[in-house]
Amino acid sequence: QVQLVESGGGLVQPGDSLTLSCVVSGFRRPYRVLAWFRQTPGKEREAVSRIDYQVADTWYTDSVKGRFFIYRDLPKNTMYLQMSALQVEDTGIYYCAAGPLWTSVESDYTAWGQGTQVTVGP
Repeated sequence: QVQLVESGGGLVQPGDSLTLSCVVSGFRRPYRVLAWFRQTPGKEREAVSRIDYQVADTWYTDSVKGRFFIYRDLPKNTMYLQMSALQVEDTGIYYCAAGPLWTSVESDYTAWGQGTQVTVGP
């Protein structure tokens, strides 16, 4: 059974940087992909970025391209989301998720962490 534990959220100012971590355990086939989703009040949960855990292919939603960087450390069983030039619009609960498919569809991810809050405010 896959277990995911996020950390690293907090309150920052616009333009600041923050790195989220997701410690992964029990990750094995058919699981292949780890992703970060974001839940903003009044909006559906959206995929922000994802990574193929073995080959490290990556994907980013347009609004974070050039500002966010996803990577994983295999020996540490940890995935990271390095966020820079943060904007108020980046505020939300960030969830780590695992799934078998290279997709941004929420329902394709069957393991979820508890979420970590990121607040970007003046």
